[in-house]
Amino acid sequence: MSFRLLLLFILSLFVPAASAAITETDSFKRFVAQMVKQHHFNETELRHLFQAVNIQQPILDAMAKPAEAKPWYQYREIFMTESRIAGGVQFWRDNEAALRAVEQQYGVPAEIVIAIIGVETKYGAFTGKYRVIDALATLGFAYPSRSEFFLKELENFLLLSREEHIDPLQPMGSYAGAMGLSQFMPSSYRAYAKDFDLDHKRDIWQNSSDAIASVANYFVANGWQRGGAIAFRVNARSDAYRSALSKGVKPDMSIGQLRKLGITTPSQLTDSENAKLLSYPLLDGEELWLGLHNFYVITRYNHSPLYAMAVFQLSQAIRDKKLHD
Repeated sequence: MSFRLLLLFILSLFVPAASAAITETDSFKRFVAQMVKQHHFNETELRHLFQAVNIQQPILDAMAKPAEAKPWYQYREIFMTESRIAGGVQFWRDNEAALRAVEQQYGVPAEIVIAIIGVETKYGAFTGKYRVIDALATLGFAYPSRSEFFLKELENFLLLSREEHIDPLQPMGSYAGAMGLSQFMPSSYRAYAKDFDLDHKRDIWQNSSDAIASVANYFVANGWQRGGAIAFRVNARSDAYRSALSKGVKPDMSIGQLRKLGITTPSQLTDSENAKLLSYPLLDGEELWLGLHNFYVITRYNHSPLYAMAVFQLSQAIRDKKLHD
């Protein structure tokens, strides 16, 4: 063997293959047995299906560097761009009738629904480059720290494929298995996706009205309060506010308590209302925000407070640009 071939062979031992077939692990065998016993799938057909499914190394790599790991001042720059704001205004104009009808029915402002779709897929421009079944199988069978979650999503994906008469090898999505304009995980699709135009298909990939209604329905199911405020930027008169900073995103202190800590809050908020004090680091200093109940509901879509703030700020920028254009 030449030195060059020997070197390539040695390197191949350390560089993972881009994709690999699913092997007969105990985890795989248990999953197939569960689908057969619990959901009455045909074992032979299921095994044949998985022969066409691949474990994808790029999916595992992507899971190691999520955007939410960035600090706020970098994360914000991903979404608060002129093109994404203008794209949101255009999406609003293109789907005005559906957005108006959905807002009336569900009580979720059009700009919030638009911002979700804008953050998730840039209004459908980037809905994902991986087959959903590859993503879920990769993370279910080859990503031990979250295998339980992704195997449950794989189960839901196979069920929705059967229910909706979809070839499970066809749908495309993100590296985490999220699908369509709204980037629903399979369990969310089964629970919340809507057929808004009544064509007997819940199409969140190509049908924007279905995607719009599905996002609004998700929020309502998670407790969205019609007409409720979302978040306010606030200031603090001293460092006493630091005692109110804690993990999580659920409103956990009353406005009255926060006011006693020297936080200047909007006058329309009552002392008894609960909020979450959030700090967002800047290159120089920080921004303080109060997240109210509806802000918490946005985090049910993605638990990161960075994500929820990006959605909120993008929604405001889209609304303002549409009003002034």
